Amino acid sequence: MSSILSDEDIARLLKEKKPLPDDYRARIQIRPKRGHKERELDVKGAEGSDFRVILRQSLINPLDFSVILVYRPPKSNQLFRLRRYNGKSHEHTNSIEGETFYDFHVHEATERYQEIGGREDTYAQPTSRFSNLHQAVSCMFHDCGFETPFDPQMKLFEEI
Repeated sequence: MSSILSDEDIARLLKEKKPLPDDYRARIQIRPKRGHKERELDVKGAEGSDFRVILRQSLINPLDFSVILVYRPPKSNQLFRLRRYNGKSHEHTNSIEGETFYDFHVHEATERYQEIGGREDTYAQPTSRFSNLHQAVSCMFHDCGFETPFDPQMKLFEEI
């Protein structure tokens, strides 16, 4: 992406409501694709922004996964990674902060990493909120303004 998105723009995009289609569960079931499993789902935000959810998981290591929310700017074929929820499969270093860790972690797009020429979502924080792909998807949906369709069967679990 040629222009830098400010932290305010990033926050606005994350807060934008993202209604999921009724069949979203079926549409995010990952499928084999050259050494890993993958699936994508395009979502139109309530304010007209275009987003894509990308799920990837290694066929060999179940802890090697990513759940990614990307923004698709108007009149562009570029994808801007707003958030990336990664498994515990590799060491990560935040170069500006000088922090290194090996854990489940959440990448966040930041203005400061774009300004130094880094990937927009280079910055990450370790987390204990998820330990598998499905939990990471739930965290992203919760954190990033997704609205799930009403499911009367889920109401049963709320009453227990």
